[in-house]
Amino acid sequence: MPRPHRIVVLALDGLLPFELGIPHRIFDRPHGPDGRPLYEVVTCSVRPPGTVRTDADFSISVENGPEALATADTVVVPASYELGPVHTEGRLTGELAAALAHIRPGTRLVSICTGGYVLAAAGYLDGRPATTHWSSAEHFQRLFPAVRVDPDVLFVDDGDVLTSAGVAAGIDLCLHIVRRDHGTAVANDVARRTVVPPHRDGGQAQYIQRPLPDAQSATTTGARAWALGRLHEPIRLRDLAARESMSVRTFTRRFREEAGISPGQWLTRQRVERARYLLESSDLSVDEVAQDAGFGTAQSLRQHFQAALGVTPTAYRRTFRTAHGAPAGDRQAHGTPAGTVAP
Repeated sequence: MPRPHRIVVLALDGLLPFELGIPHRIFDRPHGPDGRPLYEVVTCSVRPPGTVRTDADFSISVENGPEALATADTVVVPASYELGPVHTEGRLTGELAAALAHIRPGTRLVSICTGGYVLAAAGYLDGRPATTHWSSAEHFQRLFPAVRVDPDVLFVDDGDVLTSAGVAAGIDLCLHIVRRDHGTAVANDVARRTVVPPHRDGGQAQYIQRPLPDAQSATTTGARAWALGRLHEPIRLRDLAARESMSVRTFTRRFREEAGISPGQWLTRQRVERARYLLESSDLSVDEVAQDAGFGTAQSLRQHFQAALGVTPTAYRRTFRTAHGAPAGDRQAHGTPAGTVAP
């Protein structure tokens, strides 16, 4: 029987308890058809077992030292407010460097928020795309010029190294990893149990300048809910605007302010997610999946699916229908091509 994928979370002094808890909350939930856990999550420190300070008014007790990093299939580095020279000079302390030296080649590396400073200082992000919290992005880029920083996305998946923006974006990234490893159905189940949205694409803007409208302002929420119930039908931009009694121009502007992307991009992403779910959970043909998801033809489905995920619908289904829990290998870039909405 294969062992669970081992995730080791590195707890640094000054850590944010919320972000430390994200990997445990998300990765502790997935189970295979036989009920066995798909992941094993442990926490370690850069020192022998003991107390680690947080940014709150309490500390935590960590039972594993840095040697646990040598056992990891994936290492997660959450944010910390006490990174010292990592944050000010872009260099590792001797203690942190010695801890990271335990990581085996080929281990998947993940950072949440300013945890990316640690990966960058260790050289793991040189020449790679990455992101961090929007408020730190400019400083991060100055400190690490070899990193291709994208300050406008929720997370970046560069294969074996993944980085996220702050706080809730860490949840999005961890759900994305579950989806990449085990498929949409497993990730959606975790999201339901955690009571969070099942999918926010990495390319979605992490920071929108305009604050969300107050309770008395018109929003596009109703139009989005309406569209999700009829993805299989042609959905025109003017129909979406009419649901909120707005002009097309006002609706498009408000939609971007609220969602961070255009109505067309949002609609295409929802249809890709619908297709993923159907490919995993049903015996519908690719043509039928294309119809149900609103792409119309198998050719259109293949085009959008390949652009978004880097694999064909048939290959995706084969991965997740033959061996539950097998890694998908569908590397996702941090942007998704824009979709189209009929005029």
